[in-house]
Amino acid sequence: MTTFENTEPVFEKDGVRLTVEDAVATVTLTNPAKRNAQTPALWRALTEAGRSLPGSVRVVILRGEGQSFSAGLDRQAFTPEGFDGEPSFLDMARGSDADLDALIAEYQEAFTWWRRNDLVSIAAVQGHAIGAGFQLALACDLRVVADDVQFAMRETSLGLVPDLTGTHPLVSLVGYARALEICATGRFVHAGEAERIGLANIAVPAAELDAAARDLSAALLAAPRAAVVETKALLRGAGERSYEEQRAAERAAQGRRLRDLAGLGD
Repeated sequence: MTTFENTEPVFEKDGVRLTVEDAVATVTLTNPAKRNAQTPALWRALTEAGRSLPGSVRVVILRGEGQSFSAGLDRQAFTPEGFDGEPSFLDMARGSDADLDALIAEYQEAFTWWRRNDLVSIAAVQGHAIGAGFQLALACDLRVVADDVQFAMRETSLGLVPDLTGTHPLVSLVGYARALEICATGRFVHAGEAERIGLANIAVPAAELDAAARDLSAALLAAPRAAVVETKALLRGAGERSYEEQRAAERAAQGRRLRDLAGLGD
């Protein structure tokens, strides 16, 4: 099973470390002094982490060092200068619609690969998960949270919107009305509520967070990979299919599994 501290990194750059042990990869945010605040460089490193996963990986654990999972976008983003070598918010606003769309799409890539059907991703979340940090936790399939977790979507209070892929999973998890209330008010969602409304799969004492994520990854690895991949694809697509379409998708998936188990697959 993965040991977060002692595994040789596949790479480590710009506040992100990727380690792999057998079928489990761990992506760690490594800037605890800034509460793992996010930058475009960090987003590119997260995108690279997804592209660097060996084919043997079945489960990815996402975690943050220190007291906070991620306190959101680095405040330097809100200065006129922005980050060195990166367009500031003002530069982005002055660009063409196409350029602005392309830049945001590039940033979103860091948040998209976690839901690949061949992987199950687990966010182990402690302390602050604010804005971009909240959206990064939402990018994962499952969330294990510490009892000190504080989720909040603060973009609206800054005159912005959540644009790092967080709105779709948030609505899927908690429903439209509650998602609107959480985003529009920017209030904190603590561990008990997060578990109750479906944001968190499990809440544990902070000292047990890493162990709980490892235990969940072990449970996920117990089933055959192909069955988990087919099941995840069925569940992810269920909301977009009619009842009859979902029945047909189940039949097709089960047919593939039966043929595979009988040694008759392609």
